[in-house]
Amino acid sequence: MARLLSVNVGLPRDIEWKGRTVHTSIWKEPLTSRCWAARLNLVGDGQGDLAGHGGEHRAVFVYQTESAHFWKEQLKWPDVVYGQFCENFTVEGMPDSDVCIGDRYRIGSALFEVTQPRVTCYRVGIRVNEPRMAALLTSSGRPGFYLRVLKEGEVGADDEIVKVDEAGERMTVTEINALLYSPHHPRDRLERALRIDALSSGWKRSFEALLSNSVTGKTGGNAGLAPASAAYPTTPGFHSLTVVSVVVESADVVSYSLQRADRQPLPMAKPGQYVVLRLPQDGGRPPLYRSYSISNGPSTLEYRISVKFEEGGAAATYLRDRVRVGDVIDVSAPRGSFVLLQSPSPVVLLSAGIGATPVLAMLNTLSSQRSTRQVWWLHAARDGQHHPFDAEAGRLADALAHCRRYICFSQPDATRDRQGVEYTETGHFSEARLAGAGIPTQADVYLCGPSRFMVDMKAALTNLGFAKRQIHTEIFNGLESMTPGIVGDAIRAPHLPENHGATGPIVSFARSGIDVHWDGVAYQSILELAEACDVPVRWACRTGVCHNCESGLVSGSIAYSPEPLDKPADGNLLICCSQPVGDTVIDL
Repeated sequence: MARLLSVNVGLPRDIEWKGRTVHTSIWKEPLTSRCWAARLNLVGDGQGDLAGHGGEHRAVFVYQTESAHFWKEQLKWPDVVYGQFCENFTVEGMPDSDVCIGDRYRIGSALFEVTQPRVTCYRVGIRVNEPRMAALLTSSGRPGFYLRVLKEGEVGADDEIVKVDEAGERMTVTEINALLYSPHHPRDRLERALRIDALSSGWKRSFEALLSNSVTGKTGGNAGLAPASAAYPTTPGFHSLTVVSVVVESADVVSYSLQRADRQPLPMAKPGQYVVLRLPQDGGRPPLYRSYSISNGPSTLEYRISVKFEEGGAAATYLRDRVRVGDVIDVSAPRGSFVLLQSPSPVVLLSAGIGATPVLAMLNTLSSQRSTRQVWWLHAARDGQHHPFDAEAGRLADALAHCRRYICFSQPDATRDRQGVEYTETGHFSEARLAGAGIPTQADVYLCGPSRFMVDMKAALTNLGFAKRQIHTEIFNGLESMTPGIVGDAIRAPHLPENHGATGPIVSFARSGIDVHWDGVAYQSILELAEACDVPVRWACRTGVCHNCESGLVSGSIAYSPEPLDKPADGNLLICCSQPVGDTVIDL
């Protein structure tokens, strides 16, 4: 008979870790009295990071004393204590290899249902002082599991654990864990897993993504784990393209059209994607790497990039002063996940300034498809002289059956700009103005522009009732960071790290404009180097398990140490466990 050995609870607190502050409840202490199991957690327990922990399907975490002692032997620990693996219930006799998702158990007066394996992150490594722990738990098939509280009640140490019902589809915690994290994702097992009603929604979405790849025959990478930002991997490297035209679009924007000299087809860009340019510098300095959105419509003949000239912009200055028709530029294949989705839903293309470039490619695509979708083209500019693509956007909008344009000028020129002709309203876009434009709340919104504009528009759209999944954004200078549990970190612009050296391979973070020599003594991974440079990054496990850090490899090659459980798609890398082999360019 299985038995509950200990009930362990803990509330969130701040701890110091590698010079940073982590808000976490990984320290759980055994209770000496009975405890009430409520719908969302045990009374007296809490979660520091509700995005990754807690909720109805993760109310109680279970770990087995047999597994704890297994790790004691494997890792040569002197002892293990209840709660050491951040578990709420320390149990005896419920191995992951026997317990199935959907099984139901009565403990004390409460009723529970098994919902998913544990999703491990770096914090369990902090708790047991073993940085590899997230990967070890997952790869060993001993992750532990979560319970949902079906009936609230009282529980306590020494309670018997009685199975009262079994899942119809018998898949153990170990099997479900391996199905997501191992390199093998058999279609029949994915279909079986998706028939388990009790399986939590996040795991179902992962298995649906893996099944979709299996059905379409797409191979490589782990679609169940890869973040949206890494959804469209492409071949690393650069092509030499010839500048075939240079067109002034406005007072501060110029477009460059690029083709292969031999007129051979280029990789087709998805509408909204960008390319990375490699521009040489004088004096033996590393090349400049800059990302520019493709602004023309679907084409395998040419890419058009549109560049805004700003004081101090090194790449834009190089293009303005040195690049002419007939010159050759090194250009990457198209990349990026800010792409127009195929859907019957209405489309809102909302931009400011040079943020028009990726959404203009989307408008070009909709026009070339003769789309019957409802389309809103909303753009903010200073005045008519700083309003690029006005004529082109107007022509494309007029070619669509259902397209409305709404243009805001913040400082219209009284002598040249006519309200109702060159622009719609004076001022800035706001929640009220978006509502007045009549955009439907079932639309997909594609949003691009300066940082403040993006923040304000996301807030306005949310207030108007748009769900997070409907708001698609492009950030020119990198991704939005995801650093779970980290609190109080100041947001700083990317910079060279302190005491950076002058030898070793050069790692270039293309979107952040940082080139730095790799120091294999100071840094164990490209992630650690990026953090030292304050390059925006996303991560959770830091050991090659979760794929949250998966990023694009623009050029170069990398090695893994430790090896990830399931490697990313070709053209991507996991920065948390990789090191550069020679000069390397990362899409961060």
